[in-house]
Amino acid sequence: MKVGTWNINSVRQRINLVTRFLRAEQPDVLCLQETKVVDELFPAGPLRRLGYVHQAIRGQKGYHGVAIVSRLPFRSVASGDFCREGHARHLCVVLENGVELNNFYVPAGGDIPDPRVNPKFAHKLAFLSAMARAFRNRPHDRRAPVVLVGDLNVAPLENDVWNHKQLLDVVSHTPIETELLAEVKDAFAWSDIARDEFVPHDRKLYSWWSYRAADWRASDRGRRLDHIWVSPGLKGAATHHAIHKKLRGWKGASDHVPVVAEFALQPAKDCRPPP
Repeated sequence: MKVGTWNINSVRQRINLVTRFLRAEQPDVLCLQETKVVDELFPAGPLRRLGYVHQAIRGQKGYHGVAIVSRLPFRSVASGDFCREGHARHLCVVLENGVELNNFYVPAGGDIPDPRVNPKFAHKLAFLSAMARAFRNRPHDRRAPVVLVGDLNVAPLENDVWNHKQLLDVVSHTPIETELLAEVKDAFAWSDIARDEFVPHDRKLYSWWSYRAADWRASDRGRRLDHIWVSPGLKGAATHHAIHKKLRGWKGASDHVPVVAEFALQPAKDCRPPP
């Protein structure tokens, strides 16, 4: 099974890029973040015409929002409330093949890495803490095939950013964020397939490049904010992993690019959203 994740930064504005990507890469499932649209206005038709007839949508007007579109049927659809602000930031589906798939859009956190003066950063830290608590309460499910994907808005490792020392006090790479993301990872014994299985830690790896750069490709000041994790039940099942950097150069592109993984799978139990 081939799974993709992509912060699309407005799905209606970039639906032609989504369909172009789907035609080229043919994933079985695509998870989108920052869709920025209410459910009723989600551009379902173009995706259905490409065979992605199974769609789980959780949106809101103008901000945030997550969606999962699939060629595989869903056994169940649910969402967890990790967000004290009531934002649409999580969806969970169980696919026909038994895999539980969690799609997250973690808050970006604003510009000031101090929760005492920046409510957005405080919100981000609370969200990550809630993720850790939720999955820590599910130890009996770890052997099931569970996948977590999304824009986690944290670049955890030194080589997940263009300059580790310069970004230590920049939101997305501060020690408090990377430590909290490590707690989320440890809570369910997740494997970060990019770093744990495919790409050595000493190699630079990014999935996001700022719009502020005059020439993003020349400066290459990226961060790895988009992730695919698997439970112990799927450890070693990934057969391929790719970050589609070239899509950052498409006309009208998102500042994030798709991350894709392919898996050999085993059955799983029905989805129960984390408490």
